[in-house]
Amino acid sequence: MTKHITGTRNEWLAARLALLDAEKDLTRRSDELARQRQALPWVRIDKAYRFETDKGSASLADLFQGRSQLLIYHFMFGPDYKAGCPSCSAIADGFNGSVVHLANHDVTLMAVSRAPLPKLQEFKRRMGWTFPWASSFGGDFNFDFNVSFTEQEQRTGSILYNYRSMDVTPILQPDVKGPEADFAAASGTDVATYNRERPGLSAFVLEDGVVYHTYSAYERGLDGIWGMYQWLDRAPKGRNETGGPWWHRHDEYDQR
Repeated sequence: MTKHITGTRNEWLAARLALLDAEKDLTRRSDELARQRQALPWVRIDKAYRFETDKGSASLADLFQGRSQLLIYHFMFGPDYKAGCPSCSAIADGFNGSVVHLANHDVTLMAVSRAPLPKLQEFKRRMGWTFPWASSFGGDFNFDFNVSFTEQEQRTGSILYNYRSMDVTPILQPDVKGPEADFAAASGTDVATYNRERPGLSAFVLEDGVVYHTYSAYERGLDGIWGMYQWLDRAPKGRNETGGPWWHRHDEYDQR
């Protein structure tokens, strides 16, 4: 017998209509947040960032691929990783289907990581992904957009991430256990090295040959692009994550 509250169809309908009002309010507030994002001041990018892509060396402007808007997912895949972060991989599973629609609405969607391009290409083939993925190896791009950190920064015990100072001393302790250790091991590296990369999303616009940074989000600011969570939030048991992180790369579930 279920422990969840049950009721008649009429009782369900009354509760559902009340929830619908709350959902509509959330939708309106979400629309207003989108307008506020778009109203942020644009910051001109004058630094000459370079990337390696499937088509060769590229500037930040080149990554737009002839369009006026660029969305970059900062994928956690550091130079010393052997595989991409499992969480970033779960998020990226939703990119393939979106790329073509965005491209036909003047938006290029691309992932960027610090790992050398051959590593990214090999992992991309393994995952069956087709979205564009550029390497920022050897450059400042990831550091400037606060998704990569040096070992020296990490050793101070605090990094600037998601617009605030973050205490990283717990991950510097010996014999770290739990999800951080599991994700690091799955990426083929140690916890400290794994955590010198962080996830994020950044948006850019190209006007009159000038690139501007318009928006960046980190941590739970990425929930909206993590497709499986949008489905789980509508499932009867929700995210149901009392046991901690449960996801794996999509080709690994049958191995467990």
